[in-house]
Amino acid sequence: MLSDQDKDIVFAPALTQAQLIRDRQISPLELVELYLTRIETYNPQLGCFFHVAAESAIADAQQKTEQIAKTKETKTLPPLFGVPTAIKDLNAVAGMPINYGVSTIKEQIADYDDGLVSKIKAAGLIILGKTATSQLGSLPYTESPGFIPTRNPWNLDYTAGGSSGGAASAVAAGLCALAQGNDGGGSIRGPAFCCGLVGIKPSRGRISYAPVGDFQNGIATNGVLARNVRDGAALLDIMSGYITGDPYWLTQPEIPFLSAIEQTLPQLSVGFATAVLPEGEAHPICQESITQTVNIIEAMGHRITEISFDVTSLIEPFKIIWSAGVASSGVPLEALSRINRWIAGLSGSAGDYLRAVQQMQIFSRQIVSLFDNYDVLVLPTYMHPTIKVGEFADFTPEETLTKIISWILPCPCWNATGQPAIAIPTGFDDNGLPVGVQLIGKPASESLILTLASKLEAAINFTSVPTSLLRLV
Repeated sequence: MLSDQDKDIVFAPALTQAQLIRDRQISPLELVELYLTRIETYNPQLGCFFHVAAESAIADAQQKTEQIAKTKETKTLPPLFGVPTAIKDLNAVAGMPINYGVSTIKEQIADYDDGLVSKIKAAGLIILGKTATSQLGSLPYTESPGFIPTRNPWNLDYTAGGSSGGAASAVAAGLCALAQGNDGGGSIRGPAFCCGLVGIKPSRGRISYAPVGDFQNGIATNGVLARNVRDGAALLDIMSGYITGDPYWLTQPEIPFLSAIEQTLPQLSVGFATAVLPEGEAHPICQESITQTVNIIEAMGHRITEISFDVTSLIEPFKIIWSAGVASSGVPLEALSRINRWIAGLSGSAGDYLRAVQQMQIFSRQIVSLFDNYDVLVLPTYMHPTIKVGEFADFTPEETLTKIISWILPCPCWNATGQPAIAIPTGFDDNGLPVGVQLIGKPASESLILTLASKLEAAINFTSVPTSLLRLV
């Protein structure tokens, strides 16, 4: 039986939990039961999980607990063996519901595992369930019709972000140790910003979409939400890797990401911006986060330069490509929310789509050329702090889209280029909600930005436990 003090383990890093499991100080079964108790207590308020897989999670945890008892040398177990995690409900887990945030297909059951899910299972993590997503993953807040809205553990009046809002809320509230998400325009980095987490959007081709394919010209990728950089690197190592037939691929790094972040950085050339055109300057607290971060980077001995950053020419083509994802979902329009029905109508013809792809690629070439002069860019994650649940509900779809673009503006660029980006927390706004920045690296340079993020994390020393939900009641 765990003591009340031991129950704080739900907020411990995933790698710490795994070490305690290998040291036989806690069993996978005890840990899973503790998380399931917290889910039962807090999920009705938070709306993190669409589906809780209690029965299969307990059975898996029991099997792993027995496996550890029979294992003489536990050091041979995978780094995250026995750690509880969760899968976003845009991804398939065999035997679990998959409804993409569409309430009319709540009972639809997946009959296969996505490739990344197979890798997560093979690494010994235990899946607690399916986390909430905005409908079709199209919006930066998680308020799917027919489901309770996903709320921010730091303040329940505010959103946890989207579309990986359920994953972020669950990790931040201590309902799972770390979680998978996906990012097609900021859908990992935005929830990380809202909930005070590390959010990793890897390079295009780093994580496979097997057994299905990409249908938005590579703007979306799977990634990680975690309490710290090391945990995120460990899960990224597990999920990464080419699977036969992938449309994009990268060679595996010579050194695992978890090992790479321990290395010494060379002197870096770092560009930063507090303004993103056409919107202009970010909210003062977001500017302050940038200034704080680049001052730390400069004190580490790196070169910093303020740059001008303009994404005006990306907005229209990205809207067409993004809306095509909604239009091509296969879900009948009458089953979708009002805004998603309207978004689907923006996609236009096949010719419109192909012209948008070409325009996006031309823009991307120009942006990637910035990295001839810089190793890393530091930008706002979002242009202003977290919004309230339902804040956009009474606007027309056109008004809502305008507000969305002005909020998430710094994020979609890196989906267009396919470059790696990592969001890290830096502090709090006046409402006590987390804020942060994102670091963007050259193509396939996850190791470098993870290493820099880890060093910034140590310097900033962000407190990652929400004050509103500190302990199990």
